[in-house]
Amino acid sequence: MMKKRVLATAVAATTLALSGMAQAEVKVGFLGGFTGGIESLTPPIFDGAQLAVSQVNEQGGLLGGQELVMPTGDTTCSDASAASNAADRMVNTEQVTAIVGALCTGATIAAANNAAVPGGVTMVSPASTAPAVSDLDDNDLVFRTVPSDAFQGEMLAKLLIDKGIEEVVVTYVNNDYGRGLSDAFTTAFEAEGGTVAENLAHEDNRADYRSELGTLSSTGVPNLVVLAYADTSGQTVVRQAYESGMFTQYIGADGMVGDSLVEAIGADVLEGMIATRPGSPELPGTTMFQAQAEEAGIDPSAVFAAQAYDAAFLLALAIEQNGSAEREGLNEALRSVASAPGEVVLPGEWEKAVELIAAGTEINYEGASGTHEFNANGDVPGVVLEMVIEDGSFTSKGYVDL
Repeated sequence: MMKKRVLATAVAATTLALSGMAQAEVKVGFLGGFTGGIESLTPPIFDGAQLAVSQVNEQGGLLGGQELVMPTGDTTCSDASAASNAADRMVNTEQVTAIVGALCTGATIAAANNAAVPGGVTMVSPASTAPAVSDLDDNDLVFRTVPSDAFQGEMLAKLLIDKGIEEVVVTYVNNDYGRGLSDAFTTAFEAEGGTVAENLAHEDNRADYRSELGTLSSTGVPNLVVLAYADTSGQTVVRQAYESGMFTQYIGADGMVGDSLVEAIGADVLEGMIATRPGSPELPGTTMFQAQAEEAGIDPSAVFAAQAYDAAFLLALAIEQNGSAEREGLNEALRSVASAPGEVVLPGEWEKAVELIAAGTEINYEGASGTHEFNANGDVPGVVLEMVIEDGSFTSKGYVDL
């Protein structure tokens, strides 16, 4: 009898210890396109989010010392089923408190509709730029730290007009990202006096786009705008356009801004290609992030790396503000820590933020990619950078001015 009692006590103690271990961490998931159309862009985005995680843990952790951990899921960027399954695992198996991601717009919409929103999980995407995200019926659970393509499309149009490019043809990947960006660009370009001679959708992950390119080239316009992904259709479209000698000027947006595109097609071929991407304004927080990222061996200028850092750091702040790892109330806490008024907290200032929250002081995070005053749809303002391929890589030429 004594042996049984001792054994039962030992089992109970072990169970309590394991339970304590389980409670000693807080999970914030990361949904990214680790394979597919943006597989070369995803690792530095994840690195940005991981930098925030490491800073939180190095400065004492969450909620009185709990470790912040970040399980990952692959959405493949373009497969709604993969995105839904990855999100379902995060929400129902990993039991995450929140999610950084997804990256591609279709993946974010699928993850939100099929798992996160039903599960009451707050999502912050650092890269989903399509206007469709603004229209989600999401119970105020889906946010983003990157501006909508309604803005980027306008800025790309203005940039081209300012450069004297007044006639273009467009092909876009046939999904929420491509359609939304194409619509925004076309509307703004024509309003500025430009002409879109032809505008064609194309399906992702095909081997041949010569039919679409033939239609586009028949207009005689030499300026080709490709609104797609650097690792899949965008790369193939540009390669086949060059091989056919159809166009002399290539133009893209954020999904095309990857050095993998240059490496695959050739620096000489793409020299002078123009593109846009969301950027970070020159503020104290952006300067601090650049130094912290470089010290950690991370490229602070990588596409969406700063936005991913902000998404992760903001969610950590919101969890601390909310006072628990529970999902309920986290969206309201997120709005609180991201908005004025409040004591300003900058990237890396985790200990300061914890002390302020513990004292009941309101905080206002001003981040790596700028301020994040979320509007009613969870959207933020932002800036857009002009990118040009020079000497074999994409180089920032500064902000596109309104």
